Amino acid sequence: MDVYFEITGNGHPVVLIHSGGSDMRLWKLLIPLLSKNYKVISFDGSGAGKSPAPIKHANYVEDVLSLLDYLELNQAILIGHSMGGQIATDFALNYPERVSKLVLIAPSLTGFIYSKEFVQYHNKILEAAPNIDMMLELALHSPTYQVVINSPQKDLIVQMLRHHFERIFKWPADFCMNWPQPQAVERLGELKAETLFMIGKKDLEDNFRVADKFLKVPNIRFIEIEDADHMIPLTHFEDLYQEITTFIEDGS
Repeated sequence: MDVYFEITGNGHPVVLIHSGGSDMRLWKLLIPLLSKNYKVISFDGSGAGKSPAPIKHANYVEDVLSLLDYLELNQAILIGHSMGGQIATDFALNYPERVSKLVLIAPSLTGFIYSKEFVQYHNKILEAAPNIDMMLELALHSPTYQVVINSPQKDLIVQMLRHHFERIFKWPADFCMNWPQPQAVERLGELKAETLFMIGKKDLEDNFRVADKFLKVPNIRFIEIEDADHMIPLTHFEDLYQEITTFIEDGS
């Protein structure tokens, strides 16, 4: 298996897919709660945390498939945050028989066109390379982190971002991400899995525009988390736990 993973607890399998710029430590507060009743599988995506760097191309959707196959899991509940939600959505569209339920936490979306301001923010961070301290300062100066940087988890988000920046310098110069076609933004009406969509009320406007796209999903429920920014798993993990367990148990 090409990615590092850990398994905690017993029960119906739940796979946690972390966001870009983080690693499986994103779920450190949620895992102890979920693992009381479920078999929780967390992993570091290719190039993140303890997983090896991608050789050239990264196909995160196929990485999830490989993980499920390796663990001999016919079906699992997928929980994805930000880019992890993008991965989970693409996986559910392309392998619907492998997904029992889908939980998306402020997901990004393949094929969605982000605002000029959003693109400029990310470009400005990259332009500061290789000065990691400056990259961190620019990255954290965003509504994305307005709540978490004033929480007890500030050090953790800084550690994960620093680790991420250090690692991307070692990736191949021609690195790229491969995503399934057609793009998910064009296919959301085909999503078969019962879906829970959660977003913090203080998240970016672009992420609320993504949420609007998910109105096309046939069987979806939307929840907004009070006083939360983009990093809900670190600041509102108890709220997540309550909403996720209610969703999983409803109708099961």
